[in-house]
Amino acid sequence: MTFQEQIQQGIPNQLPQPKPYETNINHAPKRKEILGEEEKKLALKNALRYFEPQFHAELLPEFREELEKYGRIYMYRFRPDYEMKARSITDYPGKSEQAKAIMLMIQNNLDYAVAQHPHELITYGGNGAVFSNWAQYLLTMKYLSEMTDEQTLTMYSGHPMGLFPSHKDAPRVVVTNGMMIPNYSKPDDWEKFNALGVTQYGQMTAGSYMYIGPQGIVHGTTITVLNAFRKIKKEPQGGLFVTSGLGGMSGAQPKAGNIAGCITVCAEVNPKITKIRHDQKWVNEIYENIDELIERVRKAQENKETVSLAYLGNIVEVWEKFDEKNLKIDIGSDQTSLHNPWAGGYYPAGQSFEESNRMMAEDPELFKEKVQETLRRHAAAINKHTQKGTYFFDYGNAFLLEASRAGADVMAENPTLGREFKYPSYVQDIMGPMCFDYGFGPFRWVCASGKPEDLQKTDNIACAVLEEMVKNSPEEIQQQMKDNIQWIKGAQENKLVVGSQARILYADAEGRMKIAEAFNNAIKNGEIGPVVLGRDHHDVSGTDSPYRETSNIYDGSRFTADMAIHNVIGDSFRGATWVSIHNGGGVGWGEVINGGFGMLLDGSDEADRRLKSMLFWDVNNGISRRSWARNEGAVFAIKRAMEAEPNLKVTLPNFVDENLF
Repeated sequence: MTFQEQIQQGIPNQLPQPKPYETNINHAPKRKEILGEEEKKLALKNALRYFEPQFHAELLPEFREELEKYGRIYMYRFRPDYEMKARSITDYPGKSEQAKAIMLMIQNNLDYAVAQHPHELITYGGNGAVFSNWAQYLLTMKYLSEMTDEQTLTMYSGHPMGLFPSHKDAPRVVVTNGMMIPNYSKPDDWEKFNALGVTQYGQMTAGSYMYIGPQGIVHGTTITVLNAFRKIKKEPQGGLFVTSGLGGMSGAQPKAGNIAGCITVCAEVNPKITKIRHDQKWVNEIYENIDELIERVRKAQENKETVSLAYLGNIVEVWEKFDEKNLKIDIGSDQTSLHNPWAGGYYPAGQSFEESNRMMAEDPELFKEKVQETLRRHAAAINKHTQKGTYFFDYGNAFLLEASRAGADVMAENPTLGREFKYPSYVQDIMGPMCFDYGFGPFRWVCASGKPEDLQKTDNIACAVLEEMVKNSPEEIQQQMKDNIQWIKGAQENKLVVGSQARILYADAEGRMKIAEAFNNAIKNGEIGPVVLGRDHHDVSGTDSPYRETSNIYDGSRFTADMAIHNVIGDSFRGATWVSIHNGGGVGWGEVINGGFGMLLDGSDEADRRLKSMLFWDVNNGISRRSWARNEGAVFAIKRAMEAEPNLKVTLPNFVDENLF
């Protein structure tokens, strides 16, 4: 069968042969056993409902074995035989160009070069799933190949509920992931209901089909590292940045450090992923001996090198040994997946990677004890360095939150609402006041033709738009504009493309609309092929997350999720091609609600109308909320937006004189 025929087939009418478990692939760890016997039976019935009854007798023991062995039913037998990668939009079968664009993005999220655990349909973060099983993938791709522009596909946490009649201005796909009743949103609830096959953790851009490999986080981390050095009034050259994690998202850190121009030390316990990042040239050198690492760092500091060094071992050893040897760390953070601390997101010190994985599955309570003990050590070592002048920030991975739950010394001596911890979130100190409040966030695009030359042309178009805009931009946003012009000029030489021909930069509403309009005109003129627009959920408006995206909201509303819900509803009737809303992502299940979108630009007048309507709302919704929280940068930004658009009228806050109290 051709690739197109396999897509159109969906779940095959005859069972394919079982597939061998490939040991050279980076697999998800075994999930802890959480289902009782009756619940296991229910999980199996839930899995078998995808298949005709005549196949149940053969599939039942196989699915039972998967559930016992891995803690989940992945349906490995049904993995497609074709290569999993983003193809040109013209290679996909179908009646709707918008549906073809979504197929392209789904396959990109599962590309072996992009996905963390591709055979388990997990893109990044240890549990960020596109689907829960391969039947869902096959059925979704079939539906998309059949869809017209008068239908909408509804996705219930990885399950394609079906195609419903709608209209051409409606989203082609509406995605929800993990939308639990609030009382059922604890970590063990995810384990249980995911094992039952009825919900999943979509992370941010995994389950919304908008992940573009580590490039997105490379850019955000570059901006963060640059501004962290500005904050301590030190040039990055010769400065030392210490952090941990080389996975799907965290793997971007050493590359970002290189672009920023500093020395980066990044610890990782997984040998496979460390080798992958080294092979991809995202990290320059690997060390397994801590003393050799220290010697190398001293040399780099003396020579003011720009270099990234991976330490294959536990990050706690780095912080403790660097303190013992009095090695000065300038800025520090952590990007292990602590939103997922008990299932592979963070590993305890003092035992091997393999031993930890065994303990995680066989003795989860002891594993939890060891993780919390390590978190206490981790925090204690960081505290010693910060007393010597290190600037430490939480990178929004729930490090401070989980450390506090473990009893670590991370709480502020004089806490205030929003400043409970000893150290700030990077959003509180950097991204919030410098970027999000002004409307700057991670705008991204994918060239659906798959042609590198199209990406080069879009880079040039975006750069030209920004260079024109910066001439008349106010002083308050000059630095953001200049950082992004510098980024886009260096994007090609830094070889940031993994998977699809994609790019990211930070832009405000005006920048996003102007860049998108310029792309749409270039498509109309035949200069480039279609372009998919999107963004990370980690943005101005998309995410309500009290310890990350909305951590610099101090009016008490950071624990509400109105903004994210309004964002996705507003995007859906203003022209998005697909929309998504998720529980969990980045900081953990039950800790955040986040939404995203995708939009296909095809050169049409309709696309021009949609992009202007939707992108304006997508950003200014969040600026409005931030301005109502009395964030001065956001008040400035929303007043500018109202001057530009007479139909925008936003409730502005009145500031209260503190002396009155």
